[in-house]
Amino acid sequence: MVETRMNKFEETKAIKDGLDALEDIHRLAHVGWEAITEEDKMRMKWYGLFFRRYTPGFFMLRIRIPGGIATSAQLRTIAKIASEFGRGTLDLTTRQQIQIRWLRIEDMPAVFARLSAVGLDSRQTGMDNIRNVVGCPLAGITTHEVVDATPIVWEYNARFVGNKAFSNLPRKFNVAITGCTDNCVHLETQDIALGPAHRTIDGQRRAGFNVTVGGKQGSGGFSPAQPLDVFVTAAQAAEVCAQLTLIFRDHGPRETRSRARFAFLIGQWGIERVREELQARVPFALEPAGCDARGHCHSDHLGVTAEHDRSRHSVGLAVPVGRLSSVQTAEVALLAAHYGRGEVRLTPGQNLVITHVAASGVPALLDEPLLGELTVQPSPALRGTVSCTGLGLCDLALADTKNQALDVARRLEGSVALERPLSIHWSGCPAACGNHYMADIGLQGGKARIDGSVVEVYQVYVGGRSGPEARPGVPVLDDVPRAQIGDVIERLAAAHAAGHDLVDAGQALARERGGANAEPDLMPVA
Repeated sequence: MVETRMNKFEETKAIKDGLDALEDIHRLAHVGWEAITEEDKMRMKWYGLFFRRYTPGFFMLRIRIPGGIATSAQLRTIAKIASEFGRGTLDLTTRQQIQIRWLRIEDMPAVFARLSAVGLDSRQTGMDNIRNVVGCPLAGITTHEVVDATPIVWEYNARFVGNKAFSNLPRKFNVAITGCTDNCVHLETQDIALGPAHRTIDGQRRAGFNVTVGGKQGSGGFSPAQPLDVFVTAAQAAEVCAQLTLIFRDHGPRETRSRARFAFLIGQWGIERVREELQARVPFALEPAGCDARGHCHSDHLGVTAEHDRSRHSVGLAVPVGRLSSVQTAEVALLAAHYGRGEVRLTPGQNLVITHVAASGVPALLDEPLLGELTVQPSPALRGTVSCTGLGLCDLALADTKNQALDVARRLEGSVALERPLSIHWSGCPAACGNHYMADIGLQGGKARIDGSVVEVYQVYVGGRSGPEARPGVPVLDDVPRAQIGDVIERLAAAHAAGHDLVDAGQALARERGGANAEPDLMPVA
């Protein structure tokens, strides 16, 4: 038998489970950040606490918001933490979470206590864990829904958070569960994705979910989630998600970090073996996949939308590049309590939705001063812009995506007459936190030596989309310098506005710029 050397991450996990790090965090809160070892930094991520080399002495905290559903009390608490212990800013993520920065280790016991008091948790939001479970921002209240997935998200979340049976996976694990037909979640990029479906069982038409597995973006590029040929009911869904996770825990590759995602196990085994292993673990017969209930449109749930209860509306607010001040966050919480039922939803597009607003209260809400900053009718360029954290606040980022994304969106507002949606997604590195493979225009940041100097550059993808006819963006340009990326995006946006195909426009632009990727491979990136 060939012996396989364990990588350093597996060695560290073998010494102590990440969920046992809380005692260390409390100890380090007394002795100071200088005493933190590399092993401590790694294990802290099990509590959502991230040391950042660009900001020594300060930490980022990632807060889990299952399905993106938060209460006013929770948002007020987060706003106070950001204001009192940080620098008054926070970020909404593409996994419907909230990140607070500029926190000190000595304040973390108090921060954790405040979060716990309002039912919030930061555990297992980093490293080799199941990350925040993503769902439709309007689950349970949208009129475009086959099944309300909210109870399933909560049941699955309760199974693994704080449970050591799930705290040592080979790599990170992304899960989305949605019954919405509007393609508001990128199912194609998830390790496990449950999407709305119907199937006739024993003569009855049943609503439930089709299961796809093995989607990923980082660790070697994009691989789409594959159909498992399984239909599950709402009552079965959480158990299926849990057992698929445990299959990954028990059999996923652990030797090389870059090849440790679920997709690589599926590549080794094949879909049929994964299905057989799942069947051996669940106490019910697996039904073949049903009829996919997703439509062909995409909704970001911005604007004013009627809910199931027609006397109530959801009001979606655009948050430019997902960055909020603590003052804005507290004001959103106040408005949700005043006009709604004290509930705010976070979207995968880094925006916010105030729910359960009485129809009679909508005009007054729209007149609130905050909605001049977080508008319900953003420009198409701003509406479609999504950005990861970027250089300076993320250790992995290679480009300053957040500021660049906002600058380009503002530029397009004045230069291109967009009358239809245009998604522009920015990722600062190959980890693809900005979901750039799934956008009309996708940007992946990097570094390159140009004319003797190392500069920020972008690889440009075009034509990506999610949904029943999903396809990843096609790479058309490499190493576009930061100073030129606005010009490139403006050209592509103008072509889009004129009704031209973005892949054709991107290839033409590549030829014009000297042939970079003039004839790109049209297959998904490996």
